[in-house]
Amino acid sequence: MLVIWLNSEVHPLTGYRIQSDRKVAVCSVHPSEHATLQCLGCVKAKIPVAKSYHCSPKCFSDAWQHHRVLHDRAASAVNENGNEEEELFGRYNSSGSGVLNTSLSGSASSASLTNGSTPLYPAAVTQRSGETWFEVGRSKIYTPSADDIGHVLKFECVVVDAETKLPVGHPNTLLTSRVIPAPSPTPRRLIPVSGLDAMVPLDPDGRISSSGTFTVLSYNILSDVYATSETYSYCPSWALSWPYRRQNLLREIVGYRADIVCLQEVQSDHYEEFFAPELDKHGYQALYKRKTIEVYNGNSLTIDGCATFFRRDRFSHVKKYEVEFNKAAQSLTDALVPSAQRKTALNRLVKDNVALIVVLEAKFNNQGADNPGKRQLLCIANTHINVHQDLKDVKLWQVLTLLKGLEKIAASADIPMLVCGDFNSVPGSAPHSLLAMGKVDPLHPDLVVDPLGILRPHNKLTHQLPLVSAYSSFARVGVGLGSDQQKRRMDATTNEPLFTNCTRDFIGALDYIFYTADSLMVESLLELLDEESLRKDTALPSPEWSSDHIALLAEFRCKSRPRR
Repeated sequence: MLVIWLNSEVHPLTGYRIQSDRKVAVCSVHPSEHATLQCLGCVKAKIPVAKSYHCSPKCFSDAWQHHRVLHDRAASAVNENGNEEEELFGRYNSSGSGVLNTSLSGSASSASLTNGSTPLYPAAVTQRSGETWFEVGRSKIYTPSADDIGHVLKFECVVVDAETKLPVGHPNTLLTSRVIPAPSPTPRRLIPVSGLDAMVPLDPDGRISSSGTFTVLSYNILSDVYATSETYSYCPSWALSWPYRRQNLLREIVGYRADIVCLQEVQSDHYEEFFAPELDKHGYQALYKRKTIEVYNGNSLTIDGCATFFRRDRFSHVKKYEVEFNKAAQSLTDALVPSAQRKTALNRLVKDNVALIVVLEAKFNNQGADNPGKRQLLCIANTHINVHQDLKDVKLWQVLTLLKGLEKIAASADIPMLVCGDFNSVPGSAPHSLLAMGKVDPLHPDLVVDPLGILRPHNKLTHQLPLVSAYSSFARVGVGLGSDQQKRRMDATTNEPLFTNCTRDFIGALDYIFYTADSLMVESLLELLDEESLRKDTALPSPEWSSDHIALLAEFRCKSRPRR
């Protein structure tokens, strides 16, 4: 505990790295373990050296199926342009982390201390144990660099008199465990589903090089209030902490370079203090809808909601609609439920879920010669449907309420639509059927749960929007490089991904991107992950992937069609 006296100030933290301690390589699969062997194939292929280390022959053998992908991609990149390291790893490896630098030159490191001001004390300080500590920074925040990997760090905080600038009392010190490389998952690639079926290279900005298309990302990022060690005990505590997860999530989101980003489970304080300002630096304008707080009894700052971001150079904001299912529940009960039962009905229906609907105008030409100069509008709905599995009627009612609202917008404007989010509904469930088929079979088992009678008559469970799930395109595309692998990650009976949520206790698809098929066509999709690669860390979240959901991304092109 640090005590600050009146008329005193706290000197910035001084960081030291132990110099006499031999640098230790760490396992690329289990970063808490020391490496005992190195893959020479990685060295020869010039794959970042941190990915070449393993802690045991069994570790290397178990990881080989996924490790060999690095070799294949490195060879492929050499064949294409000879710049394999930038092609494969440039999007995710931030400078100064994740790559093991075998040079231990103290003089080289001391020449560029980027984590603070010029040292006031000698760089090397010898402790009575005989160990030599090398000063690496002098600031209130220190970001470990590649040179720190394998070393122990010591942080020293001194209280200094504000007038004399002399130290007061003894310094407080903190020792870390050995620094490990920042996990860097293999980048996910976009796979075309129309035209030539081959992996799509990204331009230097990370975006598909096509002026007439746009990309949409949907991602439940796992709110910090839900990311507890009790729920995700298999995830290391450091990888579950918000300071780590937020940077990893930001790196992933920015790496996709999507034109439109729909995030769920974004805490209001994290939106204001982190995501909005950070994504603003990357050219995004932000819109947000916080969940209502009639049920939630925690800190109002930490309640989550839906955030939609769009690139200012690609779109401009036209209109915003906010859907509060609590208000819809109040209107429904006032109209249909006898007064004596309204309290019970509201207790079941009021769950604080929301949706954010945004209308944007494209700044790029997406029309063609037959519609020169016509405004291209786009409507994007971003939602997070109630999670409770025993409230099947509430889930379906929320989805129906959202779709009826979108139908009203469609009736007033000839506009392509996207419906994105975490629907907490597996393929084949009533909410998914309503979205994908436009109706629900009256004999669907989910309709049995309807204590309030809000789903009757069942013939009202319909909508007229021609919605299709974007990822179902993988099931329709021809066999070829990339798409064949993705088909194996799809459920052949539902034409949806096998999973978008993967925890120790559950695996299944809950997240979707739906689009109006009469006005939009899917050009490419972000490749899906395979379960085996995630199970090496038990499940999600993990040091590599910082949410229990995976991100979905689709590239679309508008197509001209007669007015609905």
